[in-house]
This record gives sequence, C-alpha cells and structure tokens, in this order.
Amino acid sequence: MMRRLHTTAKVVEDSYIDSDLSFSTKGISDEDSDEWTLAKPKRKAPTSTAQAPAVPREKKAAPKRTVKPKKPKAPKEPKVPKPRAPRKTAAERKTQTPKVVKGSRTSVLAGTKRKNNIDEGKKDDKAAEDKEEKHADFPEGQRAEESGPSIKMKEERVSFIVSEAHQADTWTGEGTSLAGLVAKKEEVEDFTFDEPCLKKQKTSGAIHGQPNALPYSEANALRNELNMNWDLIEVLSTLTCVERWVCVNIIGLLREENTVPFMVRYRKDKINHMDADAVRHVQLIYEELGTVAKKTQSVIQTLKKDEVLTVELEQNLRSCRSADELDHVYSPYKKGSKLTKARRAKALGLEDTASVLLNIPHTLDLRTWVKPGTEGLSSVEEVSTGVEHILADMIAKDPETLTYVKTLCENSFVTIQSSVSKSALKVKEQKSDKSHKNPGAQKNQNMDIDKFHLYVDFTSNIQRIQPHQTLAINRGESLKILTVKVNIPDRVKSEFTGWCINNRWKPKTFAIQQVWEIIRRAIEDSYKRLILPFLVRSYRTKLTGAAEKESIAMFVRNLRQYLLVCPVRGCVIIGVDPGFRHGCKLAVLSPTGQIIHTDVVYLHNSGQRTEVDKLRHLMMKYSCTKVVIGNGTACRETESVFADLISKRCFHPLDVSYCITSEAGASIYSVSPEAIKELPNMDPNLRSAVSIGRRVQDPLAELVKIDPKHIGIGTYQHDVSAGALKAALDGVVQECVSFVGVDINICSETLMRHVAGLNAGQAKNIAEWREQNGPFNNREQLKLVKGMGPKTYQQCAGFIRVNPQTLHSAKSSPHPVPEKPAATKRKRKNCVNIPTSFNPLDQTCIHPESYHVAQRFLSLVGGSADQIGSPGLRQCVEQKVWASSTEELAKTVDSTPETLKLIIDGLTQPPGFDIRQNFGQADFKRGIVSMSDLRVGAVLTGRVENAALFGAFVDIGVGRSGLIHKRYITLDKLPASQHRRSLVLGPGERVEVRVLNVDPQRGRIGLDLIRVLQ
Repeated sequence: MMRRLHTTAKVVEDSYIDSDLSFSTKGISDEDSDEWTLAKPKRKAPTSTAQAPAVPREKKAAPKRTVKPKKPKAPKEPKVPKPRAPRKTAAERKTQTPKVVKGSRTSVLAGTKRKNNIDEGKKDDKAAEDKEEKHADFPEGQRAEESGPSIKMKEERVSFIVSEAHQADTWTGEGTSLAGLVAKKEEVEDFTFDEPCLKKQKTSGAIHGQPNALPYSEANALRNELNMNWDLIEVLSTLTCVERWVCVNIIGLLREENTVPFMVRYRKDKINHMDADAVRHVQLIYEELGTVAKKTQSVIQTLKKDEVLTVELEQNLRSCRSADELDHVYSPYKKGSKLTKARRAKALGLEDTASVLLNIPHTLDLRTWVKPGTEGLSSVEEVSTGVEHILADMIAKDPETLTYVKTLCENSFVTIQSSVSKSALKVKEQKSDKSHKNPGAQKNQNMDIDKFHLYVDFTSNIQRIQPHQTLAINRGESLKILTVKVNIPDRVKSEFTGWCINNRWKPKTFAIQQVWEIIRRAIEDSYKRLILPFLVRSYRTKLTGAAEKESIAMFVRNLRQYLLVCPVRGCVIIGVDPGFRHGCKLAVLSPTGQIIHTDVVYLHNSGQRTEVDKLRHLMMKYSCTKVVIGNGTACRETESVFADLISKRCFHPLDVSYCITSEAGASIYSVSPEAIKELPNMDPNLRSAVSIGRRVQDPLAELVKIDPKHIGIGTYQHDVSAGALKAALDGVVQECVSFVGVDINICSETLMRHVAGLNAGQAKNIAEWREQNGPFNNREQLKLVKGMGPKTYQQCAGFIRVNPQTLHSAKSSPHPVPEKPAATKRKRKNCVNIPTSFNPLDQTCIHPESYHVAQRFLSLVGGSADQIGSPGLRQCVEQKVWASSTEELAKTVDSTPETLKLIIDGLTQPPGFDIRQNFGQADFKRGIVSMSDLRVGAVLTGRVENAALFGAFVDIGVGRSGLIHKRYITLDKLPASQHRRSLVLGPGERVEVRVLNVDPQRGRIGLDLIRVLQ
C-alpha cells in the first residue's frame, strides 16, 4: 500500500512540468504573452509578506521552495495525451498486477496509465528523496508549528456561504474554520494581517506559470479524503486546462472560505492572474468532482447493505469520474429496477461457466451445466444464452473496452438528427380535419411546429453542433414536437467486434467453434443492448451539459456588462413608465437618486394639450434635462410625443434629451417586499417609474434589487439548470458590486448583501449599526458590528469604501443617540482597539492587510496618505516606478509585485474613482426614426442590447432591435482588445452596422457589423 502512495506522489510532482509545457504551447497566444509570461529567474520570494493572514494549513507547502527552481531545467517530457484506446497486448495485460489496480487506472487519464509503468525501484528512490528534502528544508520551529493545530483558524467565524454540494463534501471539515461554528470564542478573535505567511512566500515567487509542486502529504490527504481511484489535482487540471499548482492553490483558498472576488483581486499570484470566470469554472468542476466522490461513497454503502458489492464492482465505481459513468455502472443494481439478464444468469450459477469459457475454454462442456426442469438451465441453448448475457455485461462494464469504443467514436462521423415526431404529425392531421370548426387551435398548433421549422429535418456532426441548436432540439423534444437520434456509423461496430474477438476478449487457450460463437454473440449483444445506448446517453448528456454551460456563460457575460454600464450623474432625471389607459407614470429624481416628485400624465388621451403643459411645468420647475422611458407598452408612442415636443422647442431653454431603457423586472420589483420597505405608501406603478429612472442613474445599485433572471438578458434561460444559473448570476453580481466598491455610509442594505464575504444578516447588522451609531469613520469600525468575524472582515474590507465627502455630509445630518451596546459588542471592544479617526486609505481599493506596505511605499516616494489621488503624488509615483522596476520596488517595501501594483493604483486613482467610467453610458437622443425609414445598405450606429449564442441584438433607434448574426462578427471587424474575449460583443457596446434586410411583417432586421465604436 505504501508503494502505491509513493507512486501517486511521484506522478503528481513529475507532471507539473508536463502540464506547464503543454499549456504554454497550446493555450497561450502572442497577445496573451504579457499576462501569462513565466516569472523571471531573478525574482525571489520576499522573506515576509503582509498580503494574507497566517493560515497554518498552507504552511505545508513551504518545504518545496528550495527544490522547485531546478524543475524547469529538467528535460522536456512528452505532453500528456488525451484518453485513448489502450494498445497493450494480451501478454502485457496478464503481467500487470494487481488486476484491480489495472482496471481502476484505465478509466483515469492515459497519461497516468503511462506513468504507472515506471519500475518500482525508481518509485521508492524518488519517495525517499522527497522525504529527505522535506526534513532538510524545514527549520525545527516550523516543523513544530506545522504539527500542531491552529487555534486561531478554529476560533474564527465562518462567514462565506458555500454551495450545498461544497458543504456536503467530506473534505471540507479538515483544516477549515467549521469548528468555529460550535466554539464561537469571539473574545479572542484576531483581525491582524501583519503576520508572515509561508504559503504566501511560496507562491509569490511562482506567478505567471512557474509550477509549485504539491507536497507529498497534501497529495495523499486529497486522495485519501476522496477515496477514489483517480487523483483530484490531475483530473481537475485536465478538465479545466489549468496548471496543477494553480489548482492546488485554488482548492486551498476555497477550503479557507475565500470568495472569488477576493481571490481575483488580492491573491493574484496564487491563481496565476486568472479572471473571475475562470476561477468560478475551476470551483464548479471541483464541486462536481466532490459530488461524484460523495455519491460514489453513498452507492458503495448501499451496495454493501444489499450484499451485492464485489471487489471488482467497487473498483469500477471508484474509477468513475462523472455522474454519467457512475450511473452506468450502478444502474443494474438500483432498487426497484428489474433484475437484469446477467444477474438472473449469475443467480443460476453460470458465472463460473463464463470464467471457464474465457480462461480455460478447452475444458468447457456446456452439457455438464444442464439441469432439466430448471428454467434457464434446461438445455444447452439456455445455458449458452445465460453465459452470453454474463459476458455481455462484463464487456459493457469493462473500462478498457469502453475507452476503446469511445476512441473509435471520436475518430468517426457521429451525427445527431432531429425530425418531426409522429405524435406532432398526428395532432397536426387531426387539427387540419377540424380546422373549419376551431381555426384558432389550428393556428396555435401550427405556430408551435413552425417555431422548430429549422429542426424538422436537421442533421449535424456531433462535434460541430452549436450550443443554441442543442438547446432548441432539447426543447422541441420535451414538447414532443421533435424526435432526436444519435447515429453512430456501422464501422464502429465492426471494428469494435473485431478488436474484442482478436484482442481484449480472446480466449486464453484453444477454443472450439461453439465457444467462438458464444463470444461473438455476446459481443454483438453487449454492443447493441448495453454499449450503444450508453454511448447515446453520454453524447446527449455531454452536448446538453456543454450547451447549458455556454448558455449560462453567456448570461454571466451579458449581466456583467449590463451591470457595469456607466452611471449618469450630476443631473435631474425624470423616469417614465409609459402606458395608454392608466397614463404615463413619472418620477423626478435628484442627481443622487432621491425622489423629488411623482405624478401621472395622460399623453395619449383626448386632453393631450393640458397634459403636455403639466409635463412642461414639471420639467421647468425641477430643471430636468434627461428623460428615461421604459421600453414596455406605449413606449413607441411616448417616445414620439417627447421627440415631437423637443423638435418644437417646447422645453426651451432646457436642452432636453431622452433615452429608452429596459424595464424588464421593474413590475416584479415594484410589488416585492424590498420595494415596499424602501418606498412605502407609494403606488406600485410609481415605484416602477422610480426604478426605470434609477436604472440609468446608477444601474448597478438598482439592478441588484431584481432577480437576475428577470432582467431580460441571455437566451434559453428556461432550458438550463435553474440552480446552476442562479449560482452563476449571483456570483457575477457579487463580483461586479465588489469590484466597483460600495460606500458604506450611503449604500443600501440590498446592495451591501452582495459584497463579497457578506450575507443578508451581516448586511442588516451593518445597516442597524449605522442607524444607531452614525456613519462609519473607517473600515476598522466594521469589527464592532455583530457577526463580523476575522474571516468576514478579511473578505469584505477591501471592497468597502469610506468616502470623506459622504462621511462629512452624514455627520452633519442628525442621527439617533446610540443605544447601550450589547454584551457581544463589549467583548469585541475589550479585545480589539478600534480607532475612530478617518484613514485616507479607506477610500481606496487597498486592502487593510497591505496598509503598512502602502505606508512604506509612500515614505519611499516622499508622499503622504493625505495626498491620495493628487497630481503631485501621481507624478512622484510615476517617477519612482520609471526609475526602478516594480519588482525591485516590491522587494524594497517587502511585498509582492501584485500587491504593489494594486497599491499604486489605489494611491494614484482620483478620489471617487469608478471603474465603470470606462464603460459606455445610455444613449440620449432628440429625434425618432421608424422601421419604415430603413433601407437596405443604410449605415447606422446603435448599441448592443443583448447577446445570444447565435449573434447580438442591436438597438438602432427604430423600436425594433436588429440582429447581427455571429457569422458577421469576425475578428477583422473587432478592435485588438476584444480578440481574446469569448463574448466579442456584449450589452452596452456601441457599434456601426449596415442594414442587410428588413422584414416589416415579422418585425425582423438583419444587420452586418462594420466596426465597434470606441
């Protein structure tokens, strides 16, 4: 057993170089070189750092620091190939022992299989060398510190909410802060970020792709916790195309309850500068693998209880790497499922017969197994059939056989085909016979079928089908309009049968013709009855999974750009919720979003002149120059009224302009409990007008109040997993809110709960503390809030700002006298010394754990914290950076280059800096163009409204969005900065387009992309 563990450690360590070499040649383009460049050899890890709190778990990685730089010098090993059919001869398979291990390794990566053939002497030597390196590199004090548990880690409170799958995983308890949920020893909570962190030292010198070996003990721990036949890091790295050392760090950070925004901004060196989407992808795959491992353990326990578990079955289960593979192995043993043919044959005692047939067929005499009067054994033919069923089941469950047939399919032309189902045709014929009686029903049925006219006779290569096509076919199939088939060529069956007979399932000794016939029929039966359905299910599952992931990714990218639209500030805005019968609801908003006045005007009734005068009076009274119109009912007519009034200079001397914005979700929000709490005693229709106006004033602060599913972005949202979609959208909302930052003294409770590290309860506690004690003077005062533990503070502090302007205005306004503090607050005040003065660094993106580094850097450049954002300090910083590189300055201030770059940004950005200022604003206009004015060939400018898997919808100001099909979105039409993006066009981007076709009856406009306007 020890040899096997050593082998695993060796495979993990040796393959780091492989993964990096293959990644650098495959996944890096010339344009990415600045982001993924390997670290320079001259760079050394600092002796201490203040980037992160000391986490005892990560100190285990420190011993490899002195050995690792030698590994890039090693000769290059060939890339790890994709899983493929084994090419070993029967003799080689016989010599490979033990048999269970061989079977388990076959279902894992082919690269692992190749490395498992290293002779045992080399494995033991390598393991001994690793052990010696560990003891040589560890100082005695560090070894003692590592061996003991961390009290601090156990006592801090868990504040980050992990997913249900992550909470359920068996490995989440080890070394994490879950024990703190029981203890809750708040009086000894420590918020210090100044202690050196060995893990940080290790990875700070390994940025931009330099590998860090996974320590032997951690590799063993991960493998033993999962208790599977595959290595977690190896599989995770392969599935995500991320280097091993990055996967190790991400797993460590997730176990320590770090949020994705925190990792992306403040732990860049550990995650190799990955973006939030990439980190979330690794997290998703990690949780999926954990779910598979957990389900496998549950299945094994169930089979043990039913007394049907064998050693071979257990190894097959532990070799499964996906839920689909696990279901294939477990399905015959599920309770409630009828007894399979193989199990019925085994119950008759024919399993030994099948074993004899394969191993010593020359001694086999089927007549000796005949038992007259026993069903299934009454004749030689029945015995032969039972043996065939057992062999067929063995073939279908053999990992080596499944790998081979999958490889054959990968090299063949496998297609997916859809056609109209018989039930749909039957219903259509019945409706056509009765169409004269109920023409409305006939029309509706025809419309349902017409929606899928592209797929009534559709065939596509399984490797070329687009995600939106997969989702459309699935929807048609669920509505029983389409029938879907996966066609695997007959060549696969013939080659598979020949390989099985001549290689994998060839009898080991001489066999008579009868035995060969049994084997041939068993192979054909196994392929037709078991393997072929499994392959079809696998293809459908993979296609659906990939399409759902791409659809969710499209939602995420659309939502991110939608939330980061630049706010329109500094002017009074009037929000208009248009309507015919109930009038147009108006809400006049101050430059800060406060409600000044609400009203209703009836612009589409007979008394229009009086209503226009009323509207003009409101606009002049409040000096309103911007009008925001919702795109719902009566939008086009209301826009026409405003365009006509502007052209007649009705609002002179005001320079009035208007824009159209999406009102998706506004009506749902207007009757929600949050809206009632925020705007009590207000008509729901007027609340919609307020929401429409605020969506342009501050899109992020307003849109977070609405469920992302109701914002109206993306496509096929009802065809994907609701849980996965919600988790992804909630993650991107948290990312956007955190990266933009929130002003703790003015932000709403709803916005605050989306800050990384905070939940609804903690956001409510912060709002209550603010009401009782007045505004926050600095970030440190967050520690006084109930429920704010060290981990919560670490995660959220960098994303919370204290703006001196809002702080001053909040102090000038009266606030209630604070109540007597509770017992828990007294405990916190006794254990932590909280200052009450304003800290200029609290208005920047610099994390409190790096404040001492920022102070050292300010002293180095000759500046002070009071000069943050001033031109003088910016000039001093630029001169210092120009004189010496960032790496050298980082060594001088005892930090990492990533931390120093973040500090430089925080010190040089002007006060009130907003990352959204680089994104486009809403388009305001004064005139109107109708669809009838469009001509083919006309060149227009517009703004992308929504992006789908098949193209982008562009608002060109005619009341209908035009579609740029994805075939017209080519790299030569995009700026260089967008070549690397998976979503080349997203909501809010301004584009120049050419009209290709106009279909007024269907309301469709086809566009061609000319260029993206910067």
